[in-house]
Amino acid sequence: MAKQSIDSTGRITISSRGAAAIGKKDLDEVSLSSQHILLANTDEGPMLMAGAIGEVTVTDLLSFCNMFRKNGSLLFNLKGGSKELFFSEGEIVFASSTFPHESLPEVLYDLGKINQATLKKIKEVGSTAAPVGKILVEKEIITAKDLWLAIRQQVEAIIYSIFTFKEGDFCMRNKTIEKDKIVRLSLNTQNLIMEGLRRVDERALYLREIPSVEAVPILGNQRGQTLDEDEQSLIEIIRDKQCNVKELIRRAGFGEFDGLRILHGLIRKKVVSLEEPAVAEVKGDLGDLLSVFNGALVAMAKQVSTVHDSFLEEVQIFIRDLPQPYSYVFRDVTVGKDGSVDGGRIMANLDGLEEGDKKRLLADALSEVIYMECISAKENLPNEESAELIKRVQKVSERIKSLIGRGE
Repeated sequence: MAKQSIDSTGRITISSRGAAAIGKKDLDEVSLSSQHILLANTDEGPMLMAGAIGEVTVTDLLSFCNMFRKNGSLLFNLKGGSKELFFSEGEIVFASSTFPHESLPEVLYDLGKINQATLKKIKEVGSTAAPVGKILVEKEIITAKDLWLAIRQQVEAIIYSIFTFKEGDFCMRNKTIEKDKIVRLSLNTQNLIMEGLRRVDERALYLREIPSVEAVPILGNQRGQTLDEDEQSLIEIIRDKQCNVKELIRRAGFGEFDGLRILHGLIRKKVVSLEEPAVAEVKGDLGDLLSVFNGALVAMAKQVSTVHDSFLEEVQIFIRDLPQPYSYVFRDVTVGKDGSVDGGRIMANLDGLEEGDKKRLLADALSEVIYMECISAKENLPNEESAELIKRVQKVSERIKSLIGRGE
């Protein structure tokens, strides 16, 4: 974070990131000394503590809440999103996350309880008055047991994933947890801490053999190997249809950690090997669209990143938080180190749409990203430099119009 100082009028400049996070909320001066000032919004309850993950670890924070039987919420602001844990008498009773893959519909999809068409429909509808899980049970798409298991899986996954972060910010509020937020899952905080630490170590071990979830599992020689029921289940799925590691685990319904564990065992037994996925070349108008946009995105990243270290991270967060239907275009899409986006993944997300609809939706979604990056360029680059860069990038729109109109 950039250093700030108080000017002669007693004012201090907040970073654009901080201003965006706080918005128009009122701030109270809740703690100060000759070394610090803590400003916080106290509408949802008094602030107990706040700081940065580092010397104070996630384990320290959870142990503190458990040991002193705290009530309230512990919010983590992390690279890529935020997670919030809710405590009652020191025990975790619920957890929420802004990371897309940790939403309840995504968890249900990963467990094989809903199909991709249902997931897409849920995303298109957006927020509803009734909880999405309740709606799915009432429509008999899933059972009440499916919902309970998915919520437990969701909460545990959110908690365990926090242990993988070595940096970020946190704050804890002392507040009464609403009854509808308390989910009786019989979770023991101390057990969750021990399991979370174990999973961090074991997951690192699994990823040595499985460096990418995009890799494709290939069957090897099974002679003389004794396989348990879970391993045999994965073998049958691989035999049925070739797919990548991520899709394999989803079809099996094991959840990511257990899926990686079982697959790791099969690889160690040499029953399964991994191959790099074939790079899908996007051809035709769609390929041209992606090429034009990626050229602009790379040019923007090359210049803005020289003065703004977290530029690519901000772009990743931006595409994650885009509303429907754009968020579906960027589902599981990561921003490359050069600022480009993965065209193959985007095409997979657009699968099933008419060609003309694909082009228009792709152009609209990527135009949103270009617009956001132009604003960032104005904020971070000198006037002349940003004006020249934006002028070059704006020429993209002329080429896009011709590509969208081609053949229509």
